[in-house]
Amino acid sequence: MQNRTKEKSTQVLIEESLPKAMSYNEYIALVKNLAEEGKSTGPEQTEALTNYTQLNDRRMKRWDKTLKFNDEAVEQISKVDTEITWLVLTESWCGDASPALPVMHKISELNPNISLKIILRDENVDLMNRFLTNGGMSIPKLVAIDDTIKEVVGDWGPRSKAATKLVEDYKAEHGTLTAEFKQDLQVWYNKDKGQSVLEDLLKQLK
Repeated sequence: MQNRTKEKSTQVLIEESLPKAMSYNEYIALVKNLAEEGKSTGPEQTEALTNYTQLNDRRMKRWDKTLKFNDEAVEQISKVDTEITWLVLTESWCGDASPALPVMHKISELNPNISLKIILRDENVDLMNRFLTNGGMSIPKLVAIDDTIKEVVGDWGPRSKAATKLVEDYKAEHGTLTAEFKQDLQVWYNKDKGQSVLEDLLKQLK
């Protein structure tokens, strides 16, 4: 019981993480610099993580240029009248973050009531542990906070429902995710054009 009383509340962990948070543009600049230096975020530095960071740098640039929302989605986003912070845990090498973060950014650009803030998972492990997916520290993980009542009102991640189904079906058949599957998933993301992430996040906003 003693340990429990010493444990920080999720609310306190969020409040402690916010001063360290980056804007989307700051995060994009960080990933770009790391890609150029042959590095990645996080304590572990490997060639694979560098390669993923470089890939994500290119992917996010492309997404930012090509992402389109239909009129219905734009209208729904514009109607959000509650001030919300979307706090996202991620790392530069995360393949599922590269299609998701540009969608979050575009939504936040369309409505000043939605504020997007990004923190690094491995620098905020205690907070990450409050938002595990099937027991794992899967990213990206979006935590939605109502700024008026300072409470978590939802979370999302690491993938859209549609992408999660693809992953779960593949795991059920093959036991693990292969490099080939991860490549196929990126191709699927390209065809999806961010729409499945948008669909999920619009439900969050309702």
